[in-house]
Amino acid sequence: MPDDLLLVGRVARAHGNRGQVIVNLDTDFPGDRFAEGNMLVVEHGGTSTTRRIASVRFHQGRPVIGLEGVADMNAARELAGLEFRIPVESLAALPEGTYYHHDLIGCVVVTPDGTAVGTVSSVEGDMGNTRLVVQRETGELLIPLVSDICTAIEPSAKRIVIAPPDGLLELNERGK
Repeated sequence: MPDDLLLVGRVARAHGNRGQVIVNLDTDFPGDRFAEGNMLVVEHGGTSTTRRIASVRFHQGRPVIGLEGVADMNAARELAGLEFRIPVESLAALPEGTYYHHDLIGCVVVTPDGTAVGTVSSVEGDMGNTRLVVQRETGELLIPLVSDICTAIEPSAKRIVIAPPDGLLELNERGK
């Protein structure tokens, strides 16, 4: 998939007999991303197609969507496991001090004195309980994404400065 497309959800399974699918979310804005009429990019068998959302409702926090051109359960079953993406340029600006996960991935994490800690490989959790997954030579390190620890976040410079409390760098390390 091109780098200018961002993951917003994955098809969990077909739902019902009218071609609808249940989506596992990879976005903090499900109501915006999965609104009727929106376009989604679907990768299937090495090719990308764009599909319009024909119908949507939410069930237990997950969208149940119908796509144009997917009319029955058999067609919906073929979508199981596929990813839905949107173009980066369709993203809305976020308030100051908030970031899209994709903006943080690849950032180098350093301490205030410039000592390299590692590189952000992913972001886990959701609003209020988010952690940076940082790759180091000794394994993964989890760093809470809170202002007391992440003192400077500069996505355009691909850099995050952290002031880790004593023991954090050793305590949260995985995969030693």
